[in-house]
Amino acid sequence: MMIDSCWEGKTMETRIGTVMHYYPKLSVAAVILQDHLTKGEKIHIHGAHEDFHQTVTSMEYEHTPIAEASEGLDIGIKVIQKVHEGDIVFREM
Repeated sequence: MMIDSCWEGKTMETRIGTVMHYYPKLSVAAVILQDHLTKGEKIHIHGAHEDFHQTVTSMEYEHTPIAEASEGLDIGIKVIQKVHEGDIVFREM
């Protein structure tokens, strides 16, 4: 598990992944996880061009829907706005 964490306002956040690619037609971010992630969790995606919060509503691993994913997996997450390679994904605590 990553120890990289920060305070965003009053919300504690832990870094859980990095965006590797964005599929604009699907609004899906390919993310390599550095910690586990569960459908329904709130995340914060931060980068040079975007900074937004959302709830994870859809995740896939190898084109199969999943409810949770473990560290090290390369997963697809449905996102509410465009992201870029290198953007950081945080879990809101």
